[in-house]
Amino acid sequence: MRVFGLVPARGGSKGIPGKNLRSLGGKPLLAWTAEAAHAARHLQRVVLSTEDARIATIGRQVGLDVPFLRPAALARDDTPMLPVVQQAFTTLDAAGERFDAVCLLQPTSPFRSAALIDAAIERLARGDVDTVISVLPVPHEHNPHWVFFAHGEQLVLATGEEEPIARRQALPPAFHRDGSVYVVRREQVLGEDGRRPSLFGPRIAGVTNDRADRADRADGRDADNAGHHVNLDTPQDWARAERLVAGEEP
Repeated sequence: MRVFGLVPARGGSKGIPGKNLRSLGGKPLLAWTAEAAHAARHLQRVVLSTEDARIATIGRQVGLDVPFLRPAALARDDTPMLPVVQQAFTTLDAAGERFDAVCLLQPTSPFRSAALIDAAIERLARGDVDTVISVLPVPHEHNPHWVFFAHGEQLVLATGEEEPIARRQALPPAFHRDGSVYVVRREQVLGEDGRRPSLFGPRIAGVTNDRADRADRADGRDADNAGHHVNLDTPQDWARAERLVAGEEP
């Protein structure tokens, strides 16, 4: 199975202005993702998708391929990720490079490991799912069996059941996507074989970030801050990432 890594990095970031051009821990933000992607065993190519010439220059400096610039129409604040990934597929197809799947690696999750990437690709290669996402466990107090939605002036369980599970030990494991890795088959992204185009097919599997990070340390591909997770959406997130890099948080 041929898989390419796609690193989407537009120039118009709002939550953290200019974040894709900033340095984190003394190296460009893009370098964190580029290093993990190049250390992964199962990516045949790692492509940067950007409309910004400055970001493209930094991307090349950290070893990312920049075979095209993204159209400005696909770099607006409200642009969904699906057409960005579709554009990468079709542009590579037109250049004679056909890939079976894409591994979406958003630079806003800088502490993912190479082993997490490989674990997700290996899970997809088993052939029984359309999408694999990286996940983290949900704390028991946030388990859907204990979470209520407001329904008018009443509360209803997120699961639709009449009563919550009484004992913590009886709660089924729950997970949330952490945004570090998405691996999706081309036919799901492009809507081939009669599918509805999506980054989430009807069959989704997860790989836990914790497990992959432990494997990364065990096989010698140790990543800086492996085991930590941060998603860079706000200035507070960036400040926490800086503290993690500096070793100021355990």
